Amino acid sequence: MTESPIKKRILSGMRPTGRLHLGNLHGALSNWQDLQHTYECYFFIADWHALTTEYKEPRTIHTYILDLVVDWISVGLDPEIATFFVQSAVPEHAELHLILSMITPLAWLERNPTYKEQQLELESKEIATYGFLGYPVLQAADIMMYKAHAVPVGIDQAPHVELTREIARRFNFLYGDFFPVPELLLTEIPKLAGLDGRKMSKSYDNSIFLADTVEDIRQKLSRMVTDPQRARRKDPGDPDVCVLFPFHKLYSDPEMIAEINRECRVAGLGCVDCKKRLTERVLSALEPVQAKRQYLTAHLEEVREILEAGNRKARTFAQETMAGVRQAIGF
Repeated sequence: MTESPIKKRILSGMRPTGRLHLGNLHGALSNWQDLQHTYECYFFIADWHALTTEYKEPRTIHTYILDLVVDWISVGLDPEIATFFVQSAVPEHAELHLILSMITPLAWLERNPTYKEQQLELESKEIATYGFLGYPVLQAADIMMYKAHAVPVGIDQAPHVELTREIARRFNFLYGDFFPVPELLLTEIPKLAGLDGRKMSKSYDNSIFLADTVEDIRQKLSRMVTDPQRARRKDPGDPDVCVLFPFHKLYSDPEMIAEINRECRVAGLGCVDCKKRLTERVLSALEPVQAKRQYLTAHLEEVREILEAGNRKARTFAQETMAGVRQAIGF
């Protein structure tokens, strides 16, 4: 009898700063669902990372933790094969972050391409802080703590993983070969705009949330913008610039997608009818998700037990890692 090959390990997380929406589902959770069957997966709730932008109202962070786990399980993540845990429940993350911050050159953080971009995007918040500048080091500590072999990200997050790789190489150069250098596991993220055509975001109030009711979803999709150049029903449309069409690519069958692509261009199908078709597809796809959400919301004790078990497993791993780190640096 041959032994099963040892699975490689990956780590990924989400900040508990609000309810999850369809952008989160297709941008991360669907990919996580696939990865959990081929990798040893650690998925964590990044509450310390949330402090970088929500430090003025820290109590709001923890109101979303259980809700986040409810959504994860509802869309198909399995706590029997993946480990769910809360970042702050594993204080070793802070210790490793401190040690890594001592060896990370300031220039590496200042050249982070998303640093200034996020400052502009979040200009309403006071985030010119040490913690915000240094959060990629905490991110590196998260990844390296579990000796992750790979990190699943979209192309826009690739610089963060590359910084983790540099920090891991620097640690190994200084103190001996201890950490694996994680590979970049690039994932294709569908471009899913919000109701107003901008990026789907909690802060823009343009999202369809996994927790929305059937009526909420119907109303939101009914007012969603479509082709901005199509002012009247008889005007031909262009699915390539329509905000709605990428949703059809995710939720409709190939025959319907082809029909909409064809009929929209010759004004054979109006935007109202197109929205109605999409609405039924979205509601059908989310029906089992919402049924699972209802059960878990009514049985939050089960969710807490899952999280506590994951916290224990993650901390045991982290304690072993930090014992090795302390030995490597001579502390």
